[in-house]
Amino acid sequence: MRDGGARPSTPGTPVQPVPRHRAPGVSVRIRLTLSYVTLVVVAGALLLGVVAVWLLRYIPEGSVYSSDPMAGTSWAPNRTDLIRAFVPAAGWAMLALLAVGVLGGWFLAGRVLRPLGAIAETAGAVGRGALDARIALPGRDDEFRQLADVFDGMLDRIQGDVERERRFAANASHELRTPLTITRALLDVAEADPDPDVPQLLTRLRAANTRAIDLTEALLLLARLDARPPQRSPVDLSLAAEGAVELLHDVAAVHDVRLEAEGDPVVIAGDAALLDQLALNLVQNALVHNLPSGGEATVRTTSRDGRGVLIVENSGAVLDPAAVATLGEPFQRGARTREGAHSGSGLGLAIAGSIVAALDGSLTLTARRGGGLRVEASFPLT
Repeated sequence: MRDGGARPSTPGTPVQPVPRHRAPGVSVRIRLTLSYVTLVVVAGALLLGVVAVWLLRYIPEGSVYSSDPMAGTSWAPNRTDLIRAFVPAAGWAMLALLAVGVLGGWFLAGRVLRPLGAIAETAGAVGRGALDARIALPGRDDEFRQLADVFDGMLDRIQGDVERERRFAANASHELRTPLTITRALLDVAEADPDPDVPQLLTRLRAANTRAIDLTEALLLLARLDARPPQRSPVDLSLAAEGAVELLHDVAAVHDVRLEAEGDPVVIAGDAALLDQLALNLVQNALVHNLPSGGEATVRTTSRDGRGVLIVENSGAVLDPAAVATLGEPFQRGARTREGAHSGSGLGLAIAGSIVAALDGSLTLTARRGGGLRVEASFPLT
């Protein structure tokens, strides 16, 4: 897909756009056919030349006669006679080879290039916006099939990313509109009320403004994670877990959630700031989506199968296992939040998933049998 694309460049080098219009040139099929014709004609000429040289070198020049007492004198063809007889036949043979080369080369080139036609047709359809188009090239495995499969896999990822971006944009616009609508409604009511309750109005405006700020910061963090890969260094995963528990310990006490942390030091290759944010998001999610009272949340770190694992479990409502798989998508929330708790931006687990993906890890969400959620974030050990 060349239209509108650009060649990759090194940092500091301006990107050169690919020309949209090119001068017409000779098709690849014609060039392949000419290559086949050239190969066949040259091979035929060499074969005929070798035959001629090896035969004619044993034939003398001039008239050749042989004397036999029984048969008498007889005439034999000389080199000139053989050349006169051989050249026309060799010429017809070369013409036959030329015809076979042209017809066979054109046919073979068409068969060889047929997969490229399917790839180009699919690429054109994708360029026109049909992201669901696929090559699906049949046949045994070869270089063209490998290329087609890689192209189809790339289109699957692109289509998934585009669909996620569309859903994200739609949900983000909806979520951002909510606090703005609340703010406008509060101001309209206050304007219509001759004696408004200013302290209450300010409290509600501050809550709506806080929600909008939290959502905007979460969106900016997601954008930064997609824009550049993080720098890697050895980080103790248990320190991130302990830091999150310490920061949110008072919040857990206020909402009557028993928050505990345990585990051994686990050193992984990651980014300390991102891992702190990951642990904070997971623990905050465990506190928000918990029981109204008497809830519990546990944070553990361990190493397993050559990977460092951060595990956050919380009590809460019984979750549908099918719905749990969607909780990592932006603006997806659980069945309910704690009464009086901030519902959050709906991006906590989405940000956690982006952080884990940026650090080459994996995030697993599992519904607990007795209610609540179990989240595992695993990363390769250093």
